[in-house]
Amino acid sequence: MAPTPTVAAFARVAQIAADRRVHRAFQWMHLHEQQIMRWQTELTSVPAPPFGERTRAEWLCARFRELGLEDVELDGIGNALGIKKSRQPAERGILISAHLDTVFPAATPIQPIVKGTRLEAPGACDNGAGVVCLLAIAAALQHADFAPQCDVIFAGNVGEEGEGNLRGTRFLYETSGFAECIGAHLVIDGAGHESVVTEALGSHRYQVTLRGPGGHSWADAAHPNPIVALSQAIARLSTVELSASPRTTINVATIEGGTAVNVVPDCASARFDFRSTSIDQLVRLEVELHRAVEDAVLATNDRRHSRKHSAAALDFSINRIGSRPAGALPDDSALYRYLRAVDRHLGIRTEPRVASTDANIPLSLRVPAMSLGAGGTGGGIHTIQEWYDAKDRESGLRRVLLLLLTLAAEEPGSCPHHPSH
Repeated sequence: MAPTPTVAAFARVAQIAADRRVHRAFQWMHLHEQQIMRWQTELTSVPAPPFGERTRAEWLCARFRELGLEDVELDGIGNALGIKKSRQPAERGILISAHLDTVFPAATPIQPIVKGTRLEAPGACDNGAGVVCLLAIAAALQHADFAPQCDVIFAGNVGEEGEGNLRGTRFLYETSGFAECIGAHLVIDGAGHESVVTEALGSHRYQVTLRGPGGHSWADAAHPNPIVALSQAIARLSTVELSASPRTTINVATIEGGTAVNVVPDCASARFDFRSTSIDQLVRLEVELHRAVEDAVLATNDRRHSRKHSAAALDFSINRIGSRPAGALPDDSALYRYLRAVDRHLGIRTEPRVASTDANIPLSLRVPAMSLGAGGTGGGIHTIQEWYDAKDRESGLRRVLLLLLTLAAEEPGSCPHHPSH
């Protein structure tokens, strides 16, 4: 169960919401939906394939400068950064981020179509909606002439999708120098305004490759077949009992190998995705994967040896190609209480969820973090039929802004401050 907001949390939210500058910020959001949609249309027309986000990041930096953010730059891995600075220096700040990348290859045709409040384009919702939320928040604060009580770091980060392996957010916490000054982290991802991700779904991903001598399907029929051995390993892995609580899953994502129907393949590979909120379960599945592959290869090579075949034996490799750490926001954290208070103030129903997002990194490091939607609705996610509808986007934007300002007002004088870098 999500925590009930305390009287103090609710009073803080009510006090901030009563500020005339907050009213002006809300008014900007209400009156400028067309501007927000123009940004979203422009953004989605700029390709951001995996490991190819730079052009979109540069576009975002240009918008950050137009909206008065300071220290705007692309960092060492390609994240777009800008800071809304407080009027008084403070030690800690709030990070608000949205991932720039999409799942679509560079050659994917992108022709955004606007129909009223609906935008149709690959990446329009995931994460076009999240990125333009950053711009709407920055624009509303600029219009209201509102400097939060601590620095707010805006980040359009790279590498959230697929094999990006959260590399943009990892860089912010492991390399950039920001880690020690982040007091809380709000991740904006996709549409919606009622759910919140407070529990990070961890995942481990592997590529398994088996290699053998190959040969002709008739003359060399006795040669060890990597596809057969790999299939045996997959079949065994499918019998592993999975935990229901915490829920744990196995997925065989791809399988490849062979060149022709009359050729014994010399190589076969498969990719595996294990997911759980428990690191112990992920470690257990890694052990099961190694056992399944090793036993299948050993059994194949033993049969070859017993038949005194001279062909080379099978060998194998198992490489981890992705790792997303698990974690959870404690029920008694101030961030969670403030969100509940904000939602009650705005008449929003709070629905906690489990998911894999950029929030996995801070949550695994015990930095208060959560992932929120940017309002509106969306569908066709990760397909070329993806769409976003901005109806009631305003509810999501108000929710994010009010939560951000509530966090920034905590313990004036000791909130986040961005160090020189």
